Amino acid sequence: LGRSQKRCFSQAMASASSGNLRMALDVQLQEIKNQGTYKNERIITSPQSSVVSIKGTDHKVLNFCANNYLGLANHPEVVQAAKDTIDDHGFGLASVRFICGTQDIHKELEETIAKFHDMDDAILYPSCFDANAGLFEAILGKDDAVISDELNHASIIDGIRLCKAGRFRYKHMDMTHLEECLVQTQDRNIRLIVTDGVFSMDGDVAPLKDICNLAEKYDAHVFIDECHATGFFGATGRGTIEHCDVHGRVAIINSTLGKALGGATGGYTTGYQEVVDILRQRSRPYLFSNTVAPSVVGASLKVFEMLQDGNAGLVDKVRANTHVFRNRLTEAGFELRGDYDHPIAPVMLGDARLAAEFAQEMLSRDIYVVGFSYPVVPMGLARIRTQMSAAHTMEDIDRATDAFIEVGKKLGVI
Repeated sequence: LGRSQKRCFSQAMASASSGNLRMALDVQLQEIKNQGTYKNERIITSPQSSVVSIKGTDHKVLNFCANNYLGLANHPEVVQAAKDTIDDHGFGLASVRFICGTQDIHKELEETIAKFHDMDDAILYPSCFDANAGLFEAILGKDDAVISDELNHASIIDGIRLCKAGRFRYKHMDMTHLEECLVQTQDRNIRLIVTDGVFSMDGDVAPLKDICNLAEKYDAHVFIDECHATGFFGATGRGTIEHCDVHGRVAIINSTLGKALGGATGGYTTGYQEVVDILRQRSRPYLFSNTVAPSVVGASLKVFEMLQDGNAGLVDKVRANTHVFRNRLTEAGFELRGDYDHPIAPVMLGDARLAAEFAQEMLSRDIYVVGFSYPVVPMGLARIRTQMSAAHTMEDIDRATDAFIEVGKKLGVI
């Protein structure tokens, strides 16, 4: 074939491949729509808060589906700290940390995080997804074992897939099965038990005291992901470790700056000094991703300052809101999952289409919630996952529960 003929042939093959890919994906998308699990994104036209504006509506709605547990996503002090940091330290650093992407405020935030969790040191990542993706491969080898709860977050699952350690999975919060895995792996060098502190879809809390007891019995280490606990869960917001009273018994914590702690972006690992040091040398998301933006770092420092300066009232507020919401809906006949103290309060509906219809009915009553269904949750366990915030007033809670009861009766749920 001549050069022009080869070019035409290559273009034809590329066109055919493109067509096949598009057609294959279109079939999959149609199947998702037919199952009633297609996810449409509602567009918010206001700052994140307990009350938001949504494109297509001419008035504000109450927001009960954000991770804004402490109500700090649009707090004036946090916003001002971000603005001030841009003035002092610029917009971005255009670099990874080890080249020219580390400012004094990055080190200050890492020290603050370590102190907050009472750990040796901490290391920042662009997100906690990156922190989970970069941890296991860096610290575990082929002679080690990672033992993971079957319902751990997707980022943990993906991170474990990247490491060469033996992989073992125990049934959700099943301590008998966890012990069996520990017995099975006694010939391994290092064994790391891996669990979410709080599981985001159900709001249930890992039995950390039992997990730590087993870890100590079998000479293993414990890792927890605290994304849905840091800053607001436990008596002073120190998370699941505080809630379960296992201070000093957990080796490694991963968590986020993108939920309760201002809600922007950024994640971190905190733990043993040696863990943090090796992550700075080997963790690929840390080595090959841009540093966290200065504005996020400055705002996050302000959040930790607020938590240290007696803003624990926010922790009490979100817990009180949670109790009122859970009590009222349970008394009305709804099935709720999760820990009584935790602001993730899933309202179980079962059917995916029912969950989508329920969420739409709630929006028509100016309550913004989202239906969760397969594959985000197991088939047949669709629900409305509500999340309480310290920014919600008691009037907000009453409006939301009134709407739930009204819609629940209309759709035959209660």
